[in-house]
Amino acid sequence: MPKKVLLATEKPFAKAAVDGIAKIFADAKYELAKLEKYTDKADLLKAVADADAMIIRSDKADAEVIGAAQNLKVIVRAGAGYDNIDLAAATAKGICAMNTPGQNSNAVAELAVGMMVFLARNKFTTGNGSELRGKKVGIHAYGNVGRLVAGIAKGFGMEVWAFDPFVEKSKMEAEGVQVVDKMEDLYAGCEYVSLHIPANDKTKKSIGYDLLSKMKKGAALINTARKEVIDEEGLKKAMAERENLKYATDVAPDCHAEVVEQWGLRYHATTKKMGAETSEANINAGLAAARQIVAFFEKGDRTFQVNK
Repeated sequence: MPKKVLLATEKPFAKAAVDGIAKIFADAKYELAKLEKYTDKADLLKAVADADAMIIRSDKADAEVIGAAQNLKVIVRAGAGYDNIDLAAATAKGICAMNTPGQNSNAVAELAVGMMVFLARNKFTTGNGSELRGKKVGIHAYGNVGRLVAGIAKGFGMEVWAFDPFVEKSKMEAEGVQVVDKMEDLYAGCEYVSLHIPANDKTKKSIGYDLLSKMKKGAALINTARKEVIDEEGLKKAMAERENLKYATDVAPDCHAEVVEQWGLRYHATTKKMGAETSEANINAGLAAARQIVAFFEKGDRTFQVNK
């Protein structure tokens, strides 16, 4: 029996990505089943029942979905974040969960810098704005996206600082980055802070009043990570006390309406999470997910496993 792969995408990939995915699995002699634009979770539960592998985007692979998957051996989240997979449930059933790091990174990095320009120029309204050249940008987490943000920022003539206790200091310094040892120093020292931390038990609500209140006059926080890492009460308190503090995010906070009403010119949120919403990223992540599934079954490759 050929391996059966389910492509479960409530929000489908671009046609070029789907065609590429189909070719990869056809070459491997795997069966591909597509569940696109579904609106009922029951459809996903039914479709995953006999799948050996599954590719998802922002779709929820929770305990119920994983429990319904009788044959599932591997699930790949086409993208960097994987908080939409219940890792404990996957591990309990011996399912390998993977992501596709780096495939969306450039798209997210370009959006982050675009948000800096947008806020610097008063959201393209009238009145004097400011320039990025000569300003300091702090990269909070120097991973795939953070490194690309740093490169783009240098092209604007910005001075790049970074904080990441999980990356060797010498490696960051070799790339022309000023490394700070304390997170507080990053926020206090930079006109812009670009946030790239994952959402986990240690980081959720970790960015709040204490850090934001330390930011420089006219400073801006750019969040292309997850909304859960922001302490929204702390954000509102800081925005209320600091009439020059700015915030741009790729995922609207729960307090979005309140923040828009009170501090609209200093705040912006995209209408949907769009960091990876480019044609290039869409194709790259989909093809990477398909290749990883083939490599898993044919070679036992678990390089990008996230539930080790």
